[in-house]
Amino acid sequence: MKTWKNFWKGLLVFLLLLLAWDLLCRAGIWSSYVLPSPGSVWRAFLNMSQSGELLQNIAVSLKRVLTGFVISFVLSFLFGLLSALFPKALPFYRPLLNALRHVPPLSLVPLLILWFGIGETPKIAVIVLASFFPMLINTDSGLAGCDKKLLEVGKTLGFSKSQQFFKIMLPYAVPDILVGMRIGLGYSLRAIVGAEMIAAASGLGYMILDAQTMSRTDKVIVGIVVIGAIGLVIDQLFKLVIRLVSHGRREVQECQN
Repeated sequence: MKTWKNFWKGLLVFLLLLLAWDLLCRAGIWSSYVLPSPGSVWRAFLNMSQSGELLQNIAVSLKRVLTGFVISFVLSFLFGLLSALFPKALPFYRPLLNALRHVPPLSLVPLLILWFGIGETPKIAVIVLASFFPMLINTDSGLAGCDKKLLEVGKTLGFSKSQQFFKIMLPYAVPDILVGMRIGLGYSLRAIVGAEMIAAASGLGYMILDAQTMSRTDKVIVGIVVIGAIGLVIDQLFKLVIRLVSHGRREVQECQN
């Protein structure tokens, strides 16, 4: 019941925003080029859907986002495993990672093009750089926050380092890892527009930039709304998967809110 109440409250804000947008357009304060009406954006959405242009670009962008997200998750998990099993190695690579964490991925685009060309690799690399660090920070936080008493119990039972990791530390860190994955997925979607600025010929980012050069503000808004809608749907699906995987564990459910 509470979920439905929150849904209607959120929907009310969307409807009020849509109404305000329509009233502003009818008032004629701005030209239709600067602010197209909701009706013209809706018509552009229908035309792009019927022609297949929208679905094609969505498919391309989702493939890039999911590829970059999976690579980021694997890398962050491996670094988390490394720091948990070999904490003495941490001082060697952590300063480099901390420095890279503050570098905007888009600033590396010229180098990525120089090193990897204008194919898929630099686009995936931008998404990986955008989503890797949130997942790494949450994974490290979850592993480092493991209850010392549980680790002592593991030592008493004669667990090796790897057994301690997989039987105690990893289950304990699951809520933090899942939160990091949700945040990382959001960062992946945010990075897609920047990634598809790299000489792309398809994808939602390309579609938005192409519409801008063609002075089609209605198509630009369609692209932005579609990215937001995809993010919302994926986030809800991710929450559902977490709920199924966690089997109702309270601490995991709390991390989703």
